Amino acid sequence: MLPYPQIDPVIFQLGPLAVRWYGLMYVLAFIAAYFLVRYQIRRYPHPGLAEHFDNLNLVLIISLIVGSRLGYVVFYNFSYYLQHPLEIFATWQGGMSFHGGMLGLLIGGWLFCRRTGLDFFRTADAYAVAVPIGLGLGRLGNFINGELYGRVTEMPWGMVFPNGGPLPRHPSQLYESFLEGLVLFIIMWYALRLYWQRKWPAGRLVAIFLGGYGIFRFMVEFFREPDAHLGLTWGLFSRGQLLSGLMIIAALLLFYRRPVAR
Repeated sequence: MLPYPQIDPVIFQLGPLAVRWYGLMYVLAFIAAYFLVRYQIRRYPHPGLAEHFDNLNLVLIISLIVGSRLGYVVFYNFSYYLQHPLEIFATWQGGMSFHGGMLGLLIGGWLFCRRTGLDFFRTADAYAVAVPIGLGLGRLGNFINGELYGRVTEMPWGMVFPNGGPLPRHPSQLYESFLEGLVLFIIMWYALRLYWQRKWPAGRLVAIFLGGYGIFRFMVEFFREPDAHLGLTWGLFSRGQLLSGLMIIAALLLFYRRPVAR
């Protein structure tokens, strides 16, 4: 097996203020998304987006954080937070959901676009290209924290995680960082060129992202340790796989129902 690298989750600390790798990954993800969407605004026609760009980014950041937290509360531990509602705000204890964050982004973005008159699907397509960068960085943060590790394995690259017991486990965070981050970004970057060259309908990039993420996440969940309090549905599928399955269905519907003309 491979040794798990003991990386301190805290980069440095000034009094009560601790700067953590996981938080830094979020910051880097936001910066990368900012410049990548800004690049698309300069290169491709996005009427009105430049004017509202900064305000939209602020709305999306808030929507992502709120959606991620509420998604975890509703999808993964609703009964607990129903009895302890004040702990919903205790984000420092952990508990964020990508599927909830995705819903938060879509709802917040849709409301903003409706208010400002921006084309929602064309705007969402621009941001969809950048999301895999954040996913890849976020999973690296999970790996450094030693959380969301995989199931027990006998493969030679298994690792013993600090909180995962004495047996080696799949480094599933790295699988996700590679597939949902690097590979999905390459797919989205290639699709971006085809999107404008072939005049694909607005919303097509969102559909490709939803489908790509859903497929990769569904695959990796077979190697990831299920949440102890949830287990497996029907003895086979994790909660993440069920939610990813819904994303795949939504991707197919969006892919085939959007009009061809823009």
